[in-house]
Amino acid sequence: MSELILGIDPGSRFTGYGIVSVKGDQVEHVCHGVIQLKPTLVFHERLLLLHQELRRLLAGYTITSAAVEKIFFGKNVDSAFKLGHARGVCLLAVAEHGMVIAEYAARYVKKCITGSGAADKEHVQLMILRQLKIPAQKLAFDATDALSLAVTHARMREIHSRLAEL
Repeated sequence: MSELILGIDPGSRFTGYGIVSVKGDQVEHVCHGVIQLKPTLVFHERLLLLHQELRRLLAGYTITSAAVEKIFFGKNVDSAFKLGHARGVCLLAVAEHGMVIAEYAARYVKKCITGSGAADKEHVQLMILRQLKIPAQKLAFDATDALSLAVTHARMREIHSRLAEL
């Protein structure tokens, strides 16, 4: 029996998502995309739209767990706060569906996917396309990042399971 894992790369303007199917050691691509939030909307309206779109996505699949990117702090405090709000909406939508939630730092995901925590987005994209056998194409980096989160979680799920038993 296969398990579906959702990866979410939160953003206040673009939120990437990716779903993979895991059966044993096999990880396969199911779908991916980007939820685009119009910058012309008032911020709280963007958050509401994000929540609605995630709920719509989650209603279409029987997902057992989700991986969400941890927040990182850049130079712009306002952007970090907005990202934090969007991330909170993502966590809420996933929690409403009773899923197991894992959180990963971007550098950790890059290391798992490419072998280097300092890999650029193009390298991550190339590796995730290869690993999931997605025909060569240019995906939005938000979707690539989300798929990378889902694949990382697929690889780490056994470790998480064992830690939960302690």
